Amino acid sequence: MRLLDAAGIAYEAKSYPVDLSDLSAVHAAQMLGIDVDRLFKTLVLQGEKVKYFVCCIPGALEVDLKKAARAAGDKRAEMLPMKELPAVAGYVRGACSPIGMKKNYPLFIDETCACYDRIAISAGVRGTMLLVDPAALVAYTGAVTADLIRL
Repeated sequence: MRLLDAAGIAYEAKSYPVDLSDLSAVHAAQMLGIDVDRLFKTLVLQGEKVKYFVCCIPGALEVDLKKAARAAGDKRAEMLPMKELPAVAGYVRGACSPIGMKKNYPLFIDETCACYDRIAISAGVRGTMLLVDPAALVAYTGAVTADLIRL
């Protein structure tokens, strides 16, 4: 939130009670009373050429690893093992945000973000989401929008 404040980007913070037995985006969307397709979960992947990159996709959907690799300019990609997430991204499962990672990794946001005036992304802590204009998020982060979801 401090980073968005400093950049002058408007957002709305929404909190919900954390259930450690269910850190899913579907659960978070239900707790917040928003459409799960509007809530974008943040995933960290690793490729062959591009060591690490980040994808944000609608909460109930799965990333298509081939599409994600292609977007990153790589041949293959796989999910970063969960135990490596804190060291690489600086976040824990259920709190990974596309903003404020340890390094500025290439960021790809599913193109469906353009369907909404605001999308929800993690604030970097479990139980808090930020509603933000996807165009402002893309501009601020330098993200690329692409087709990233498995059909």
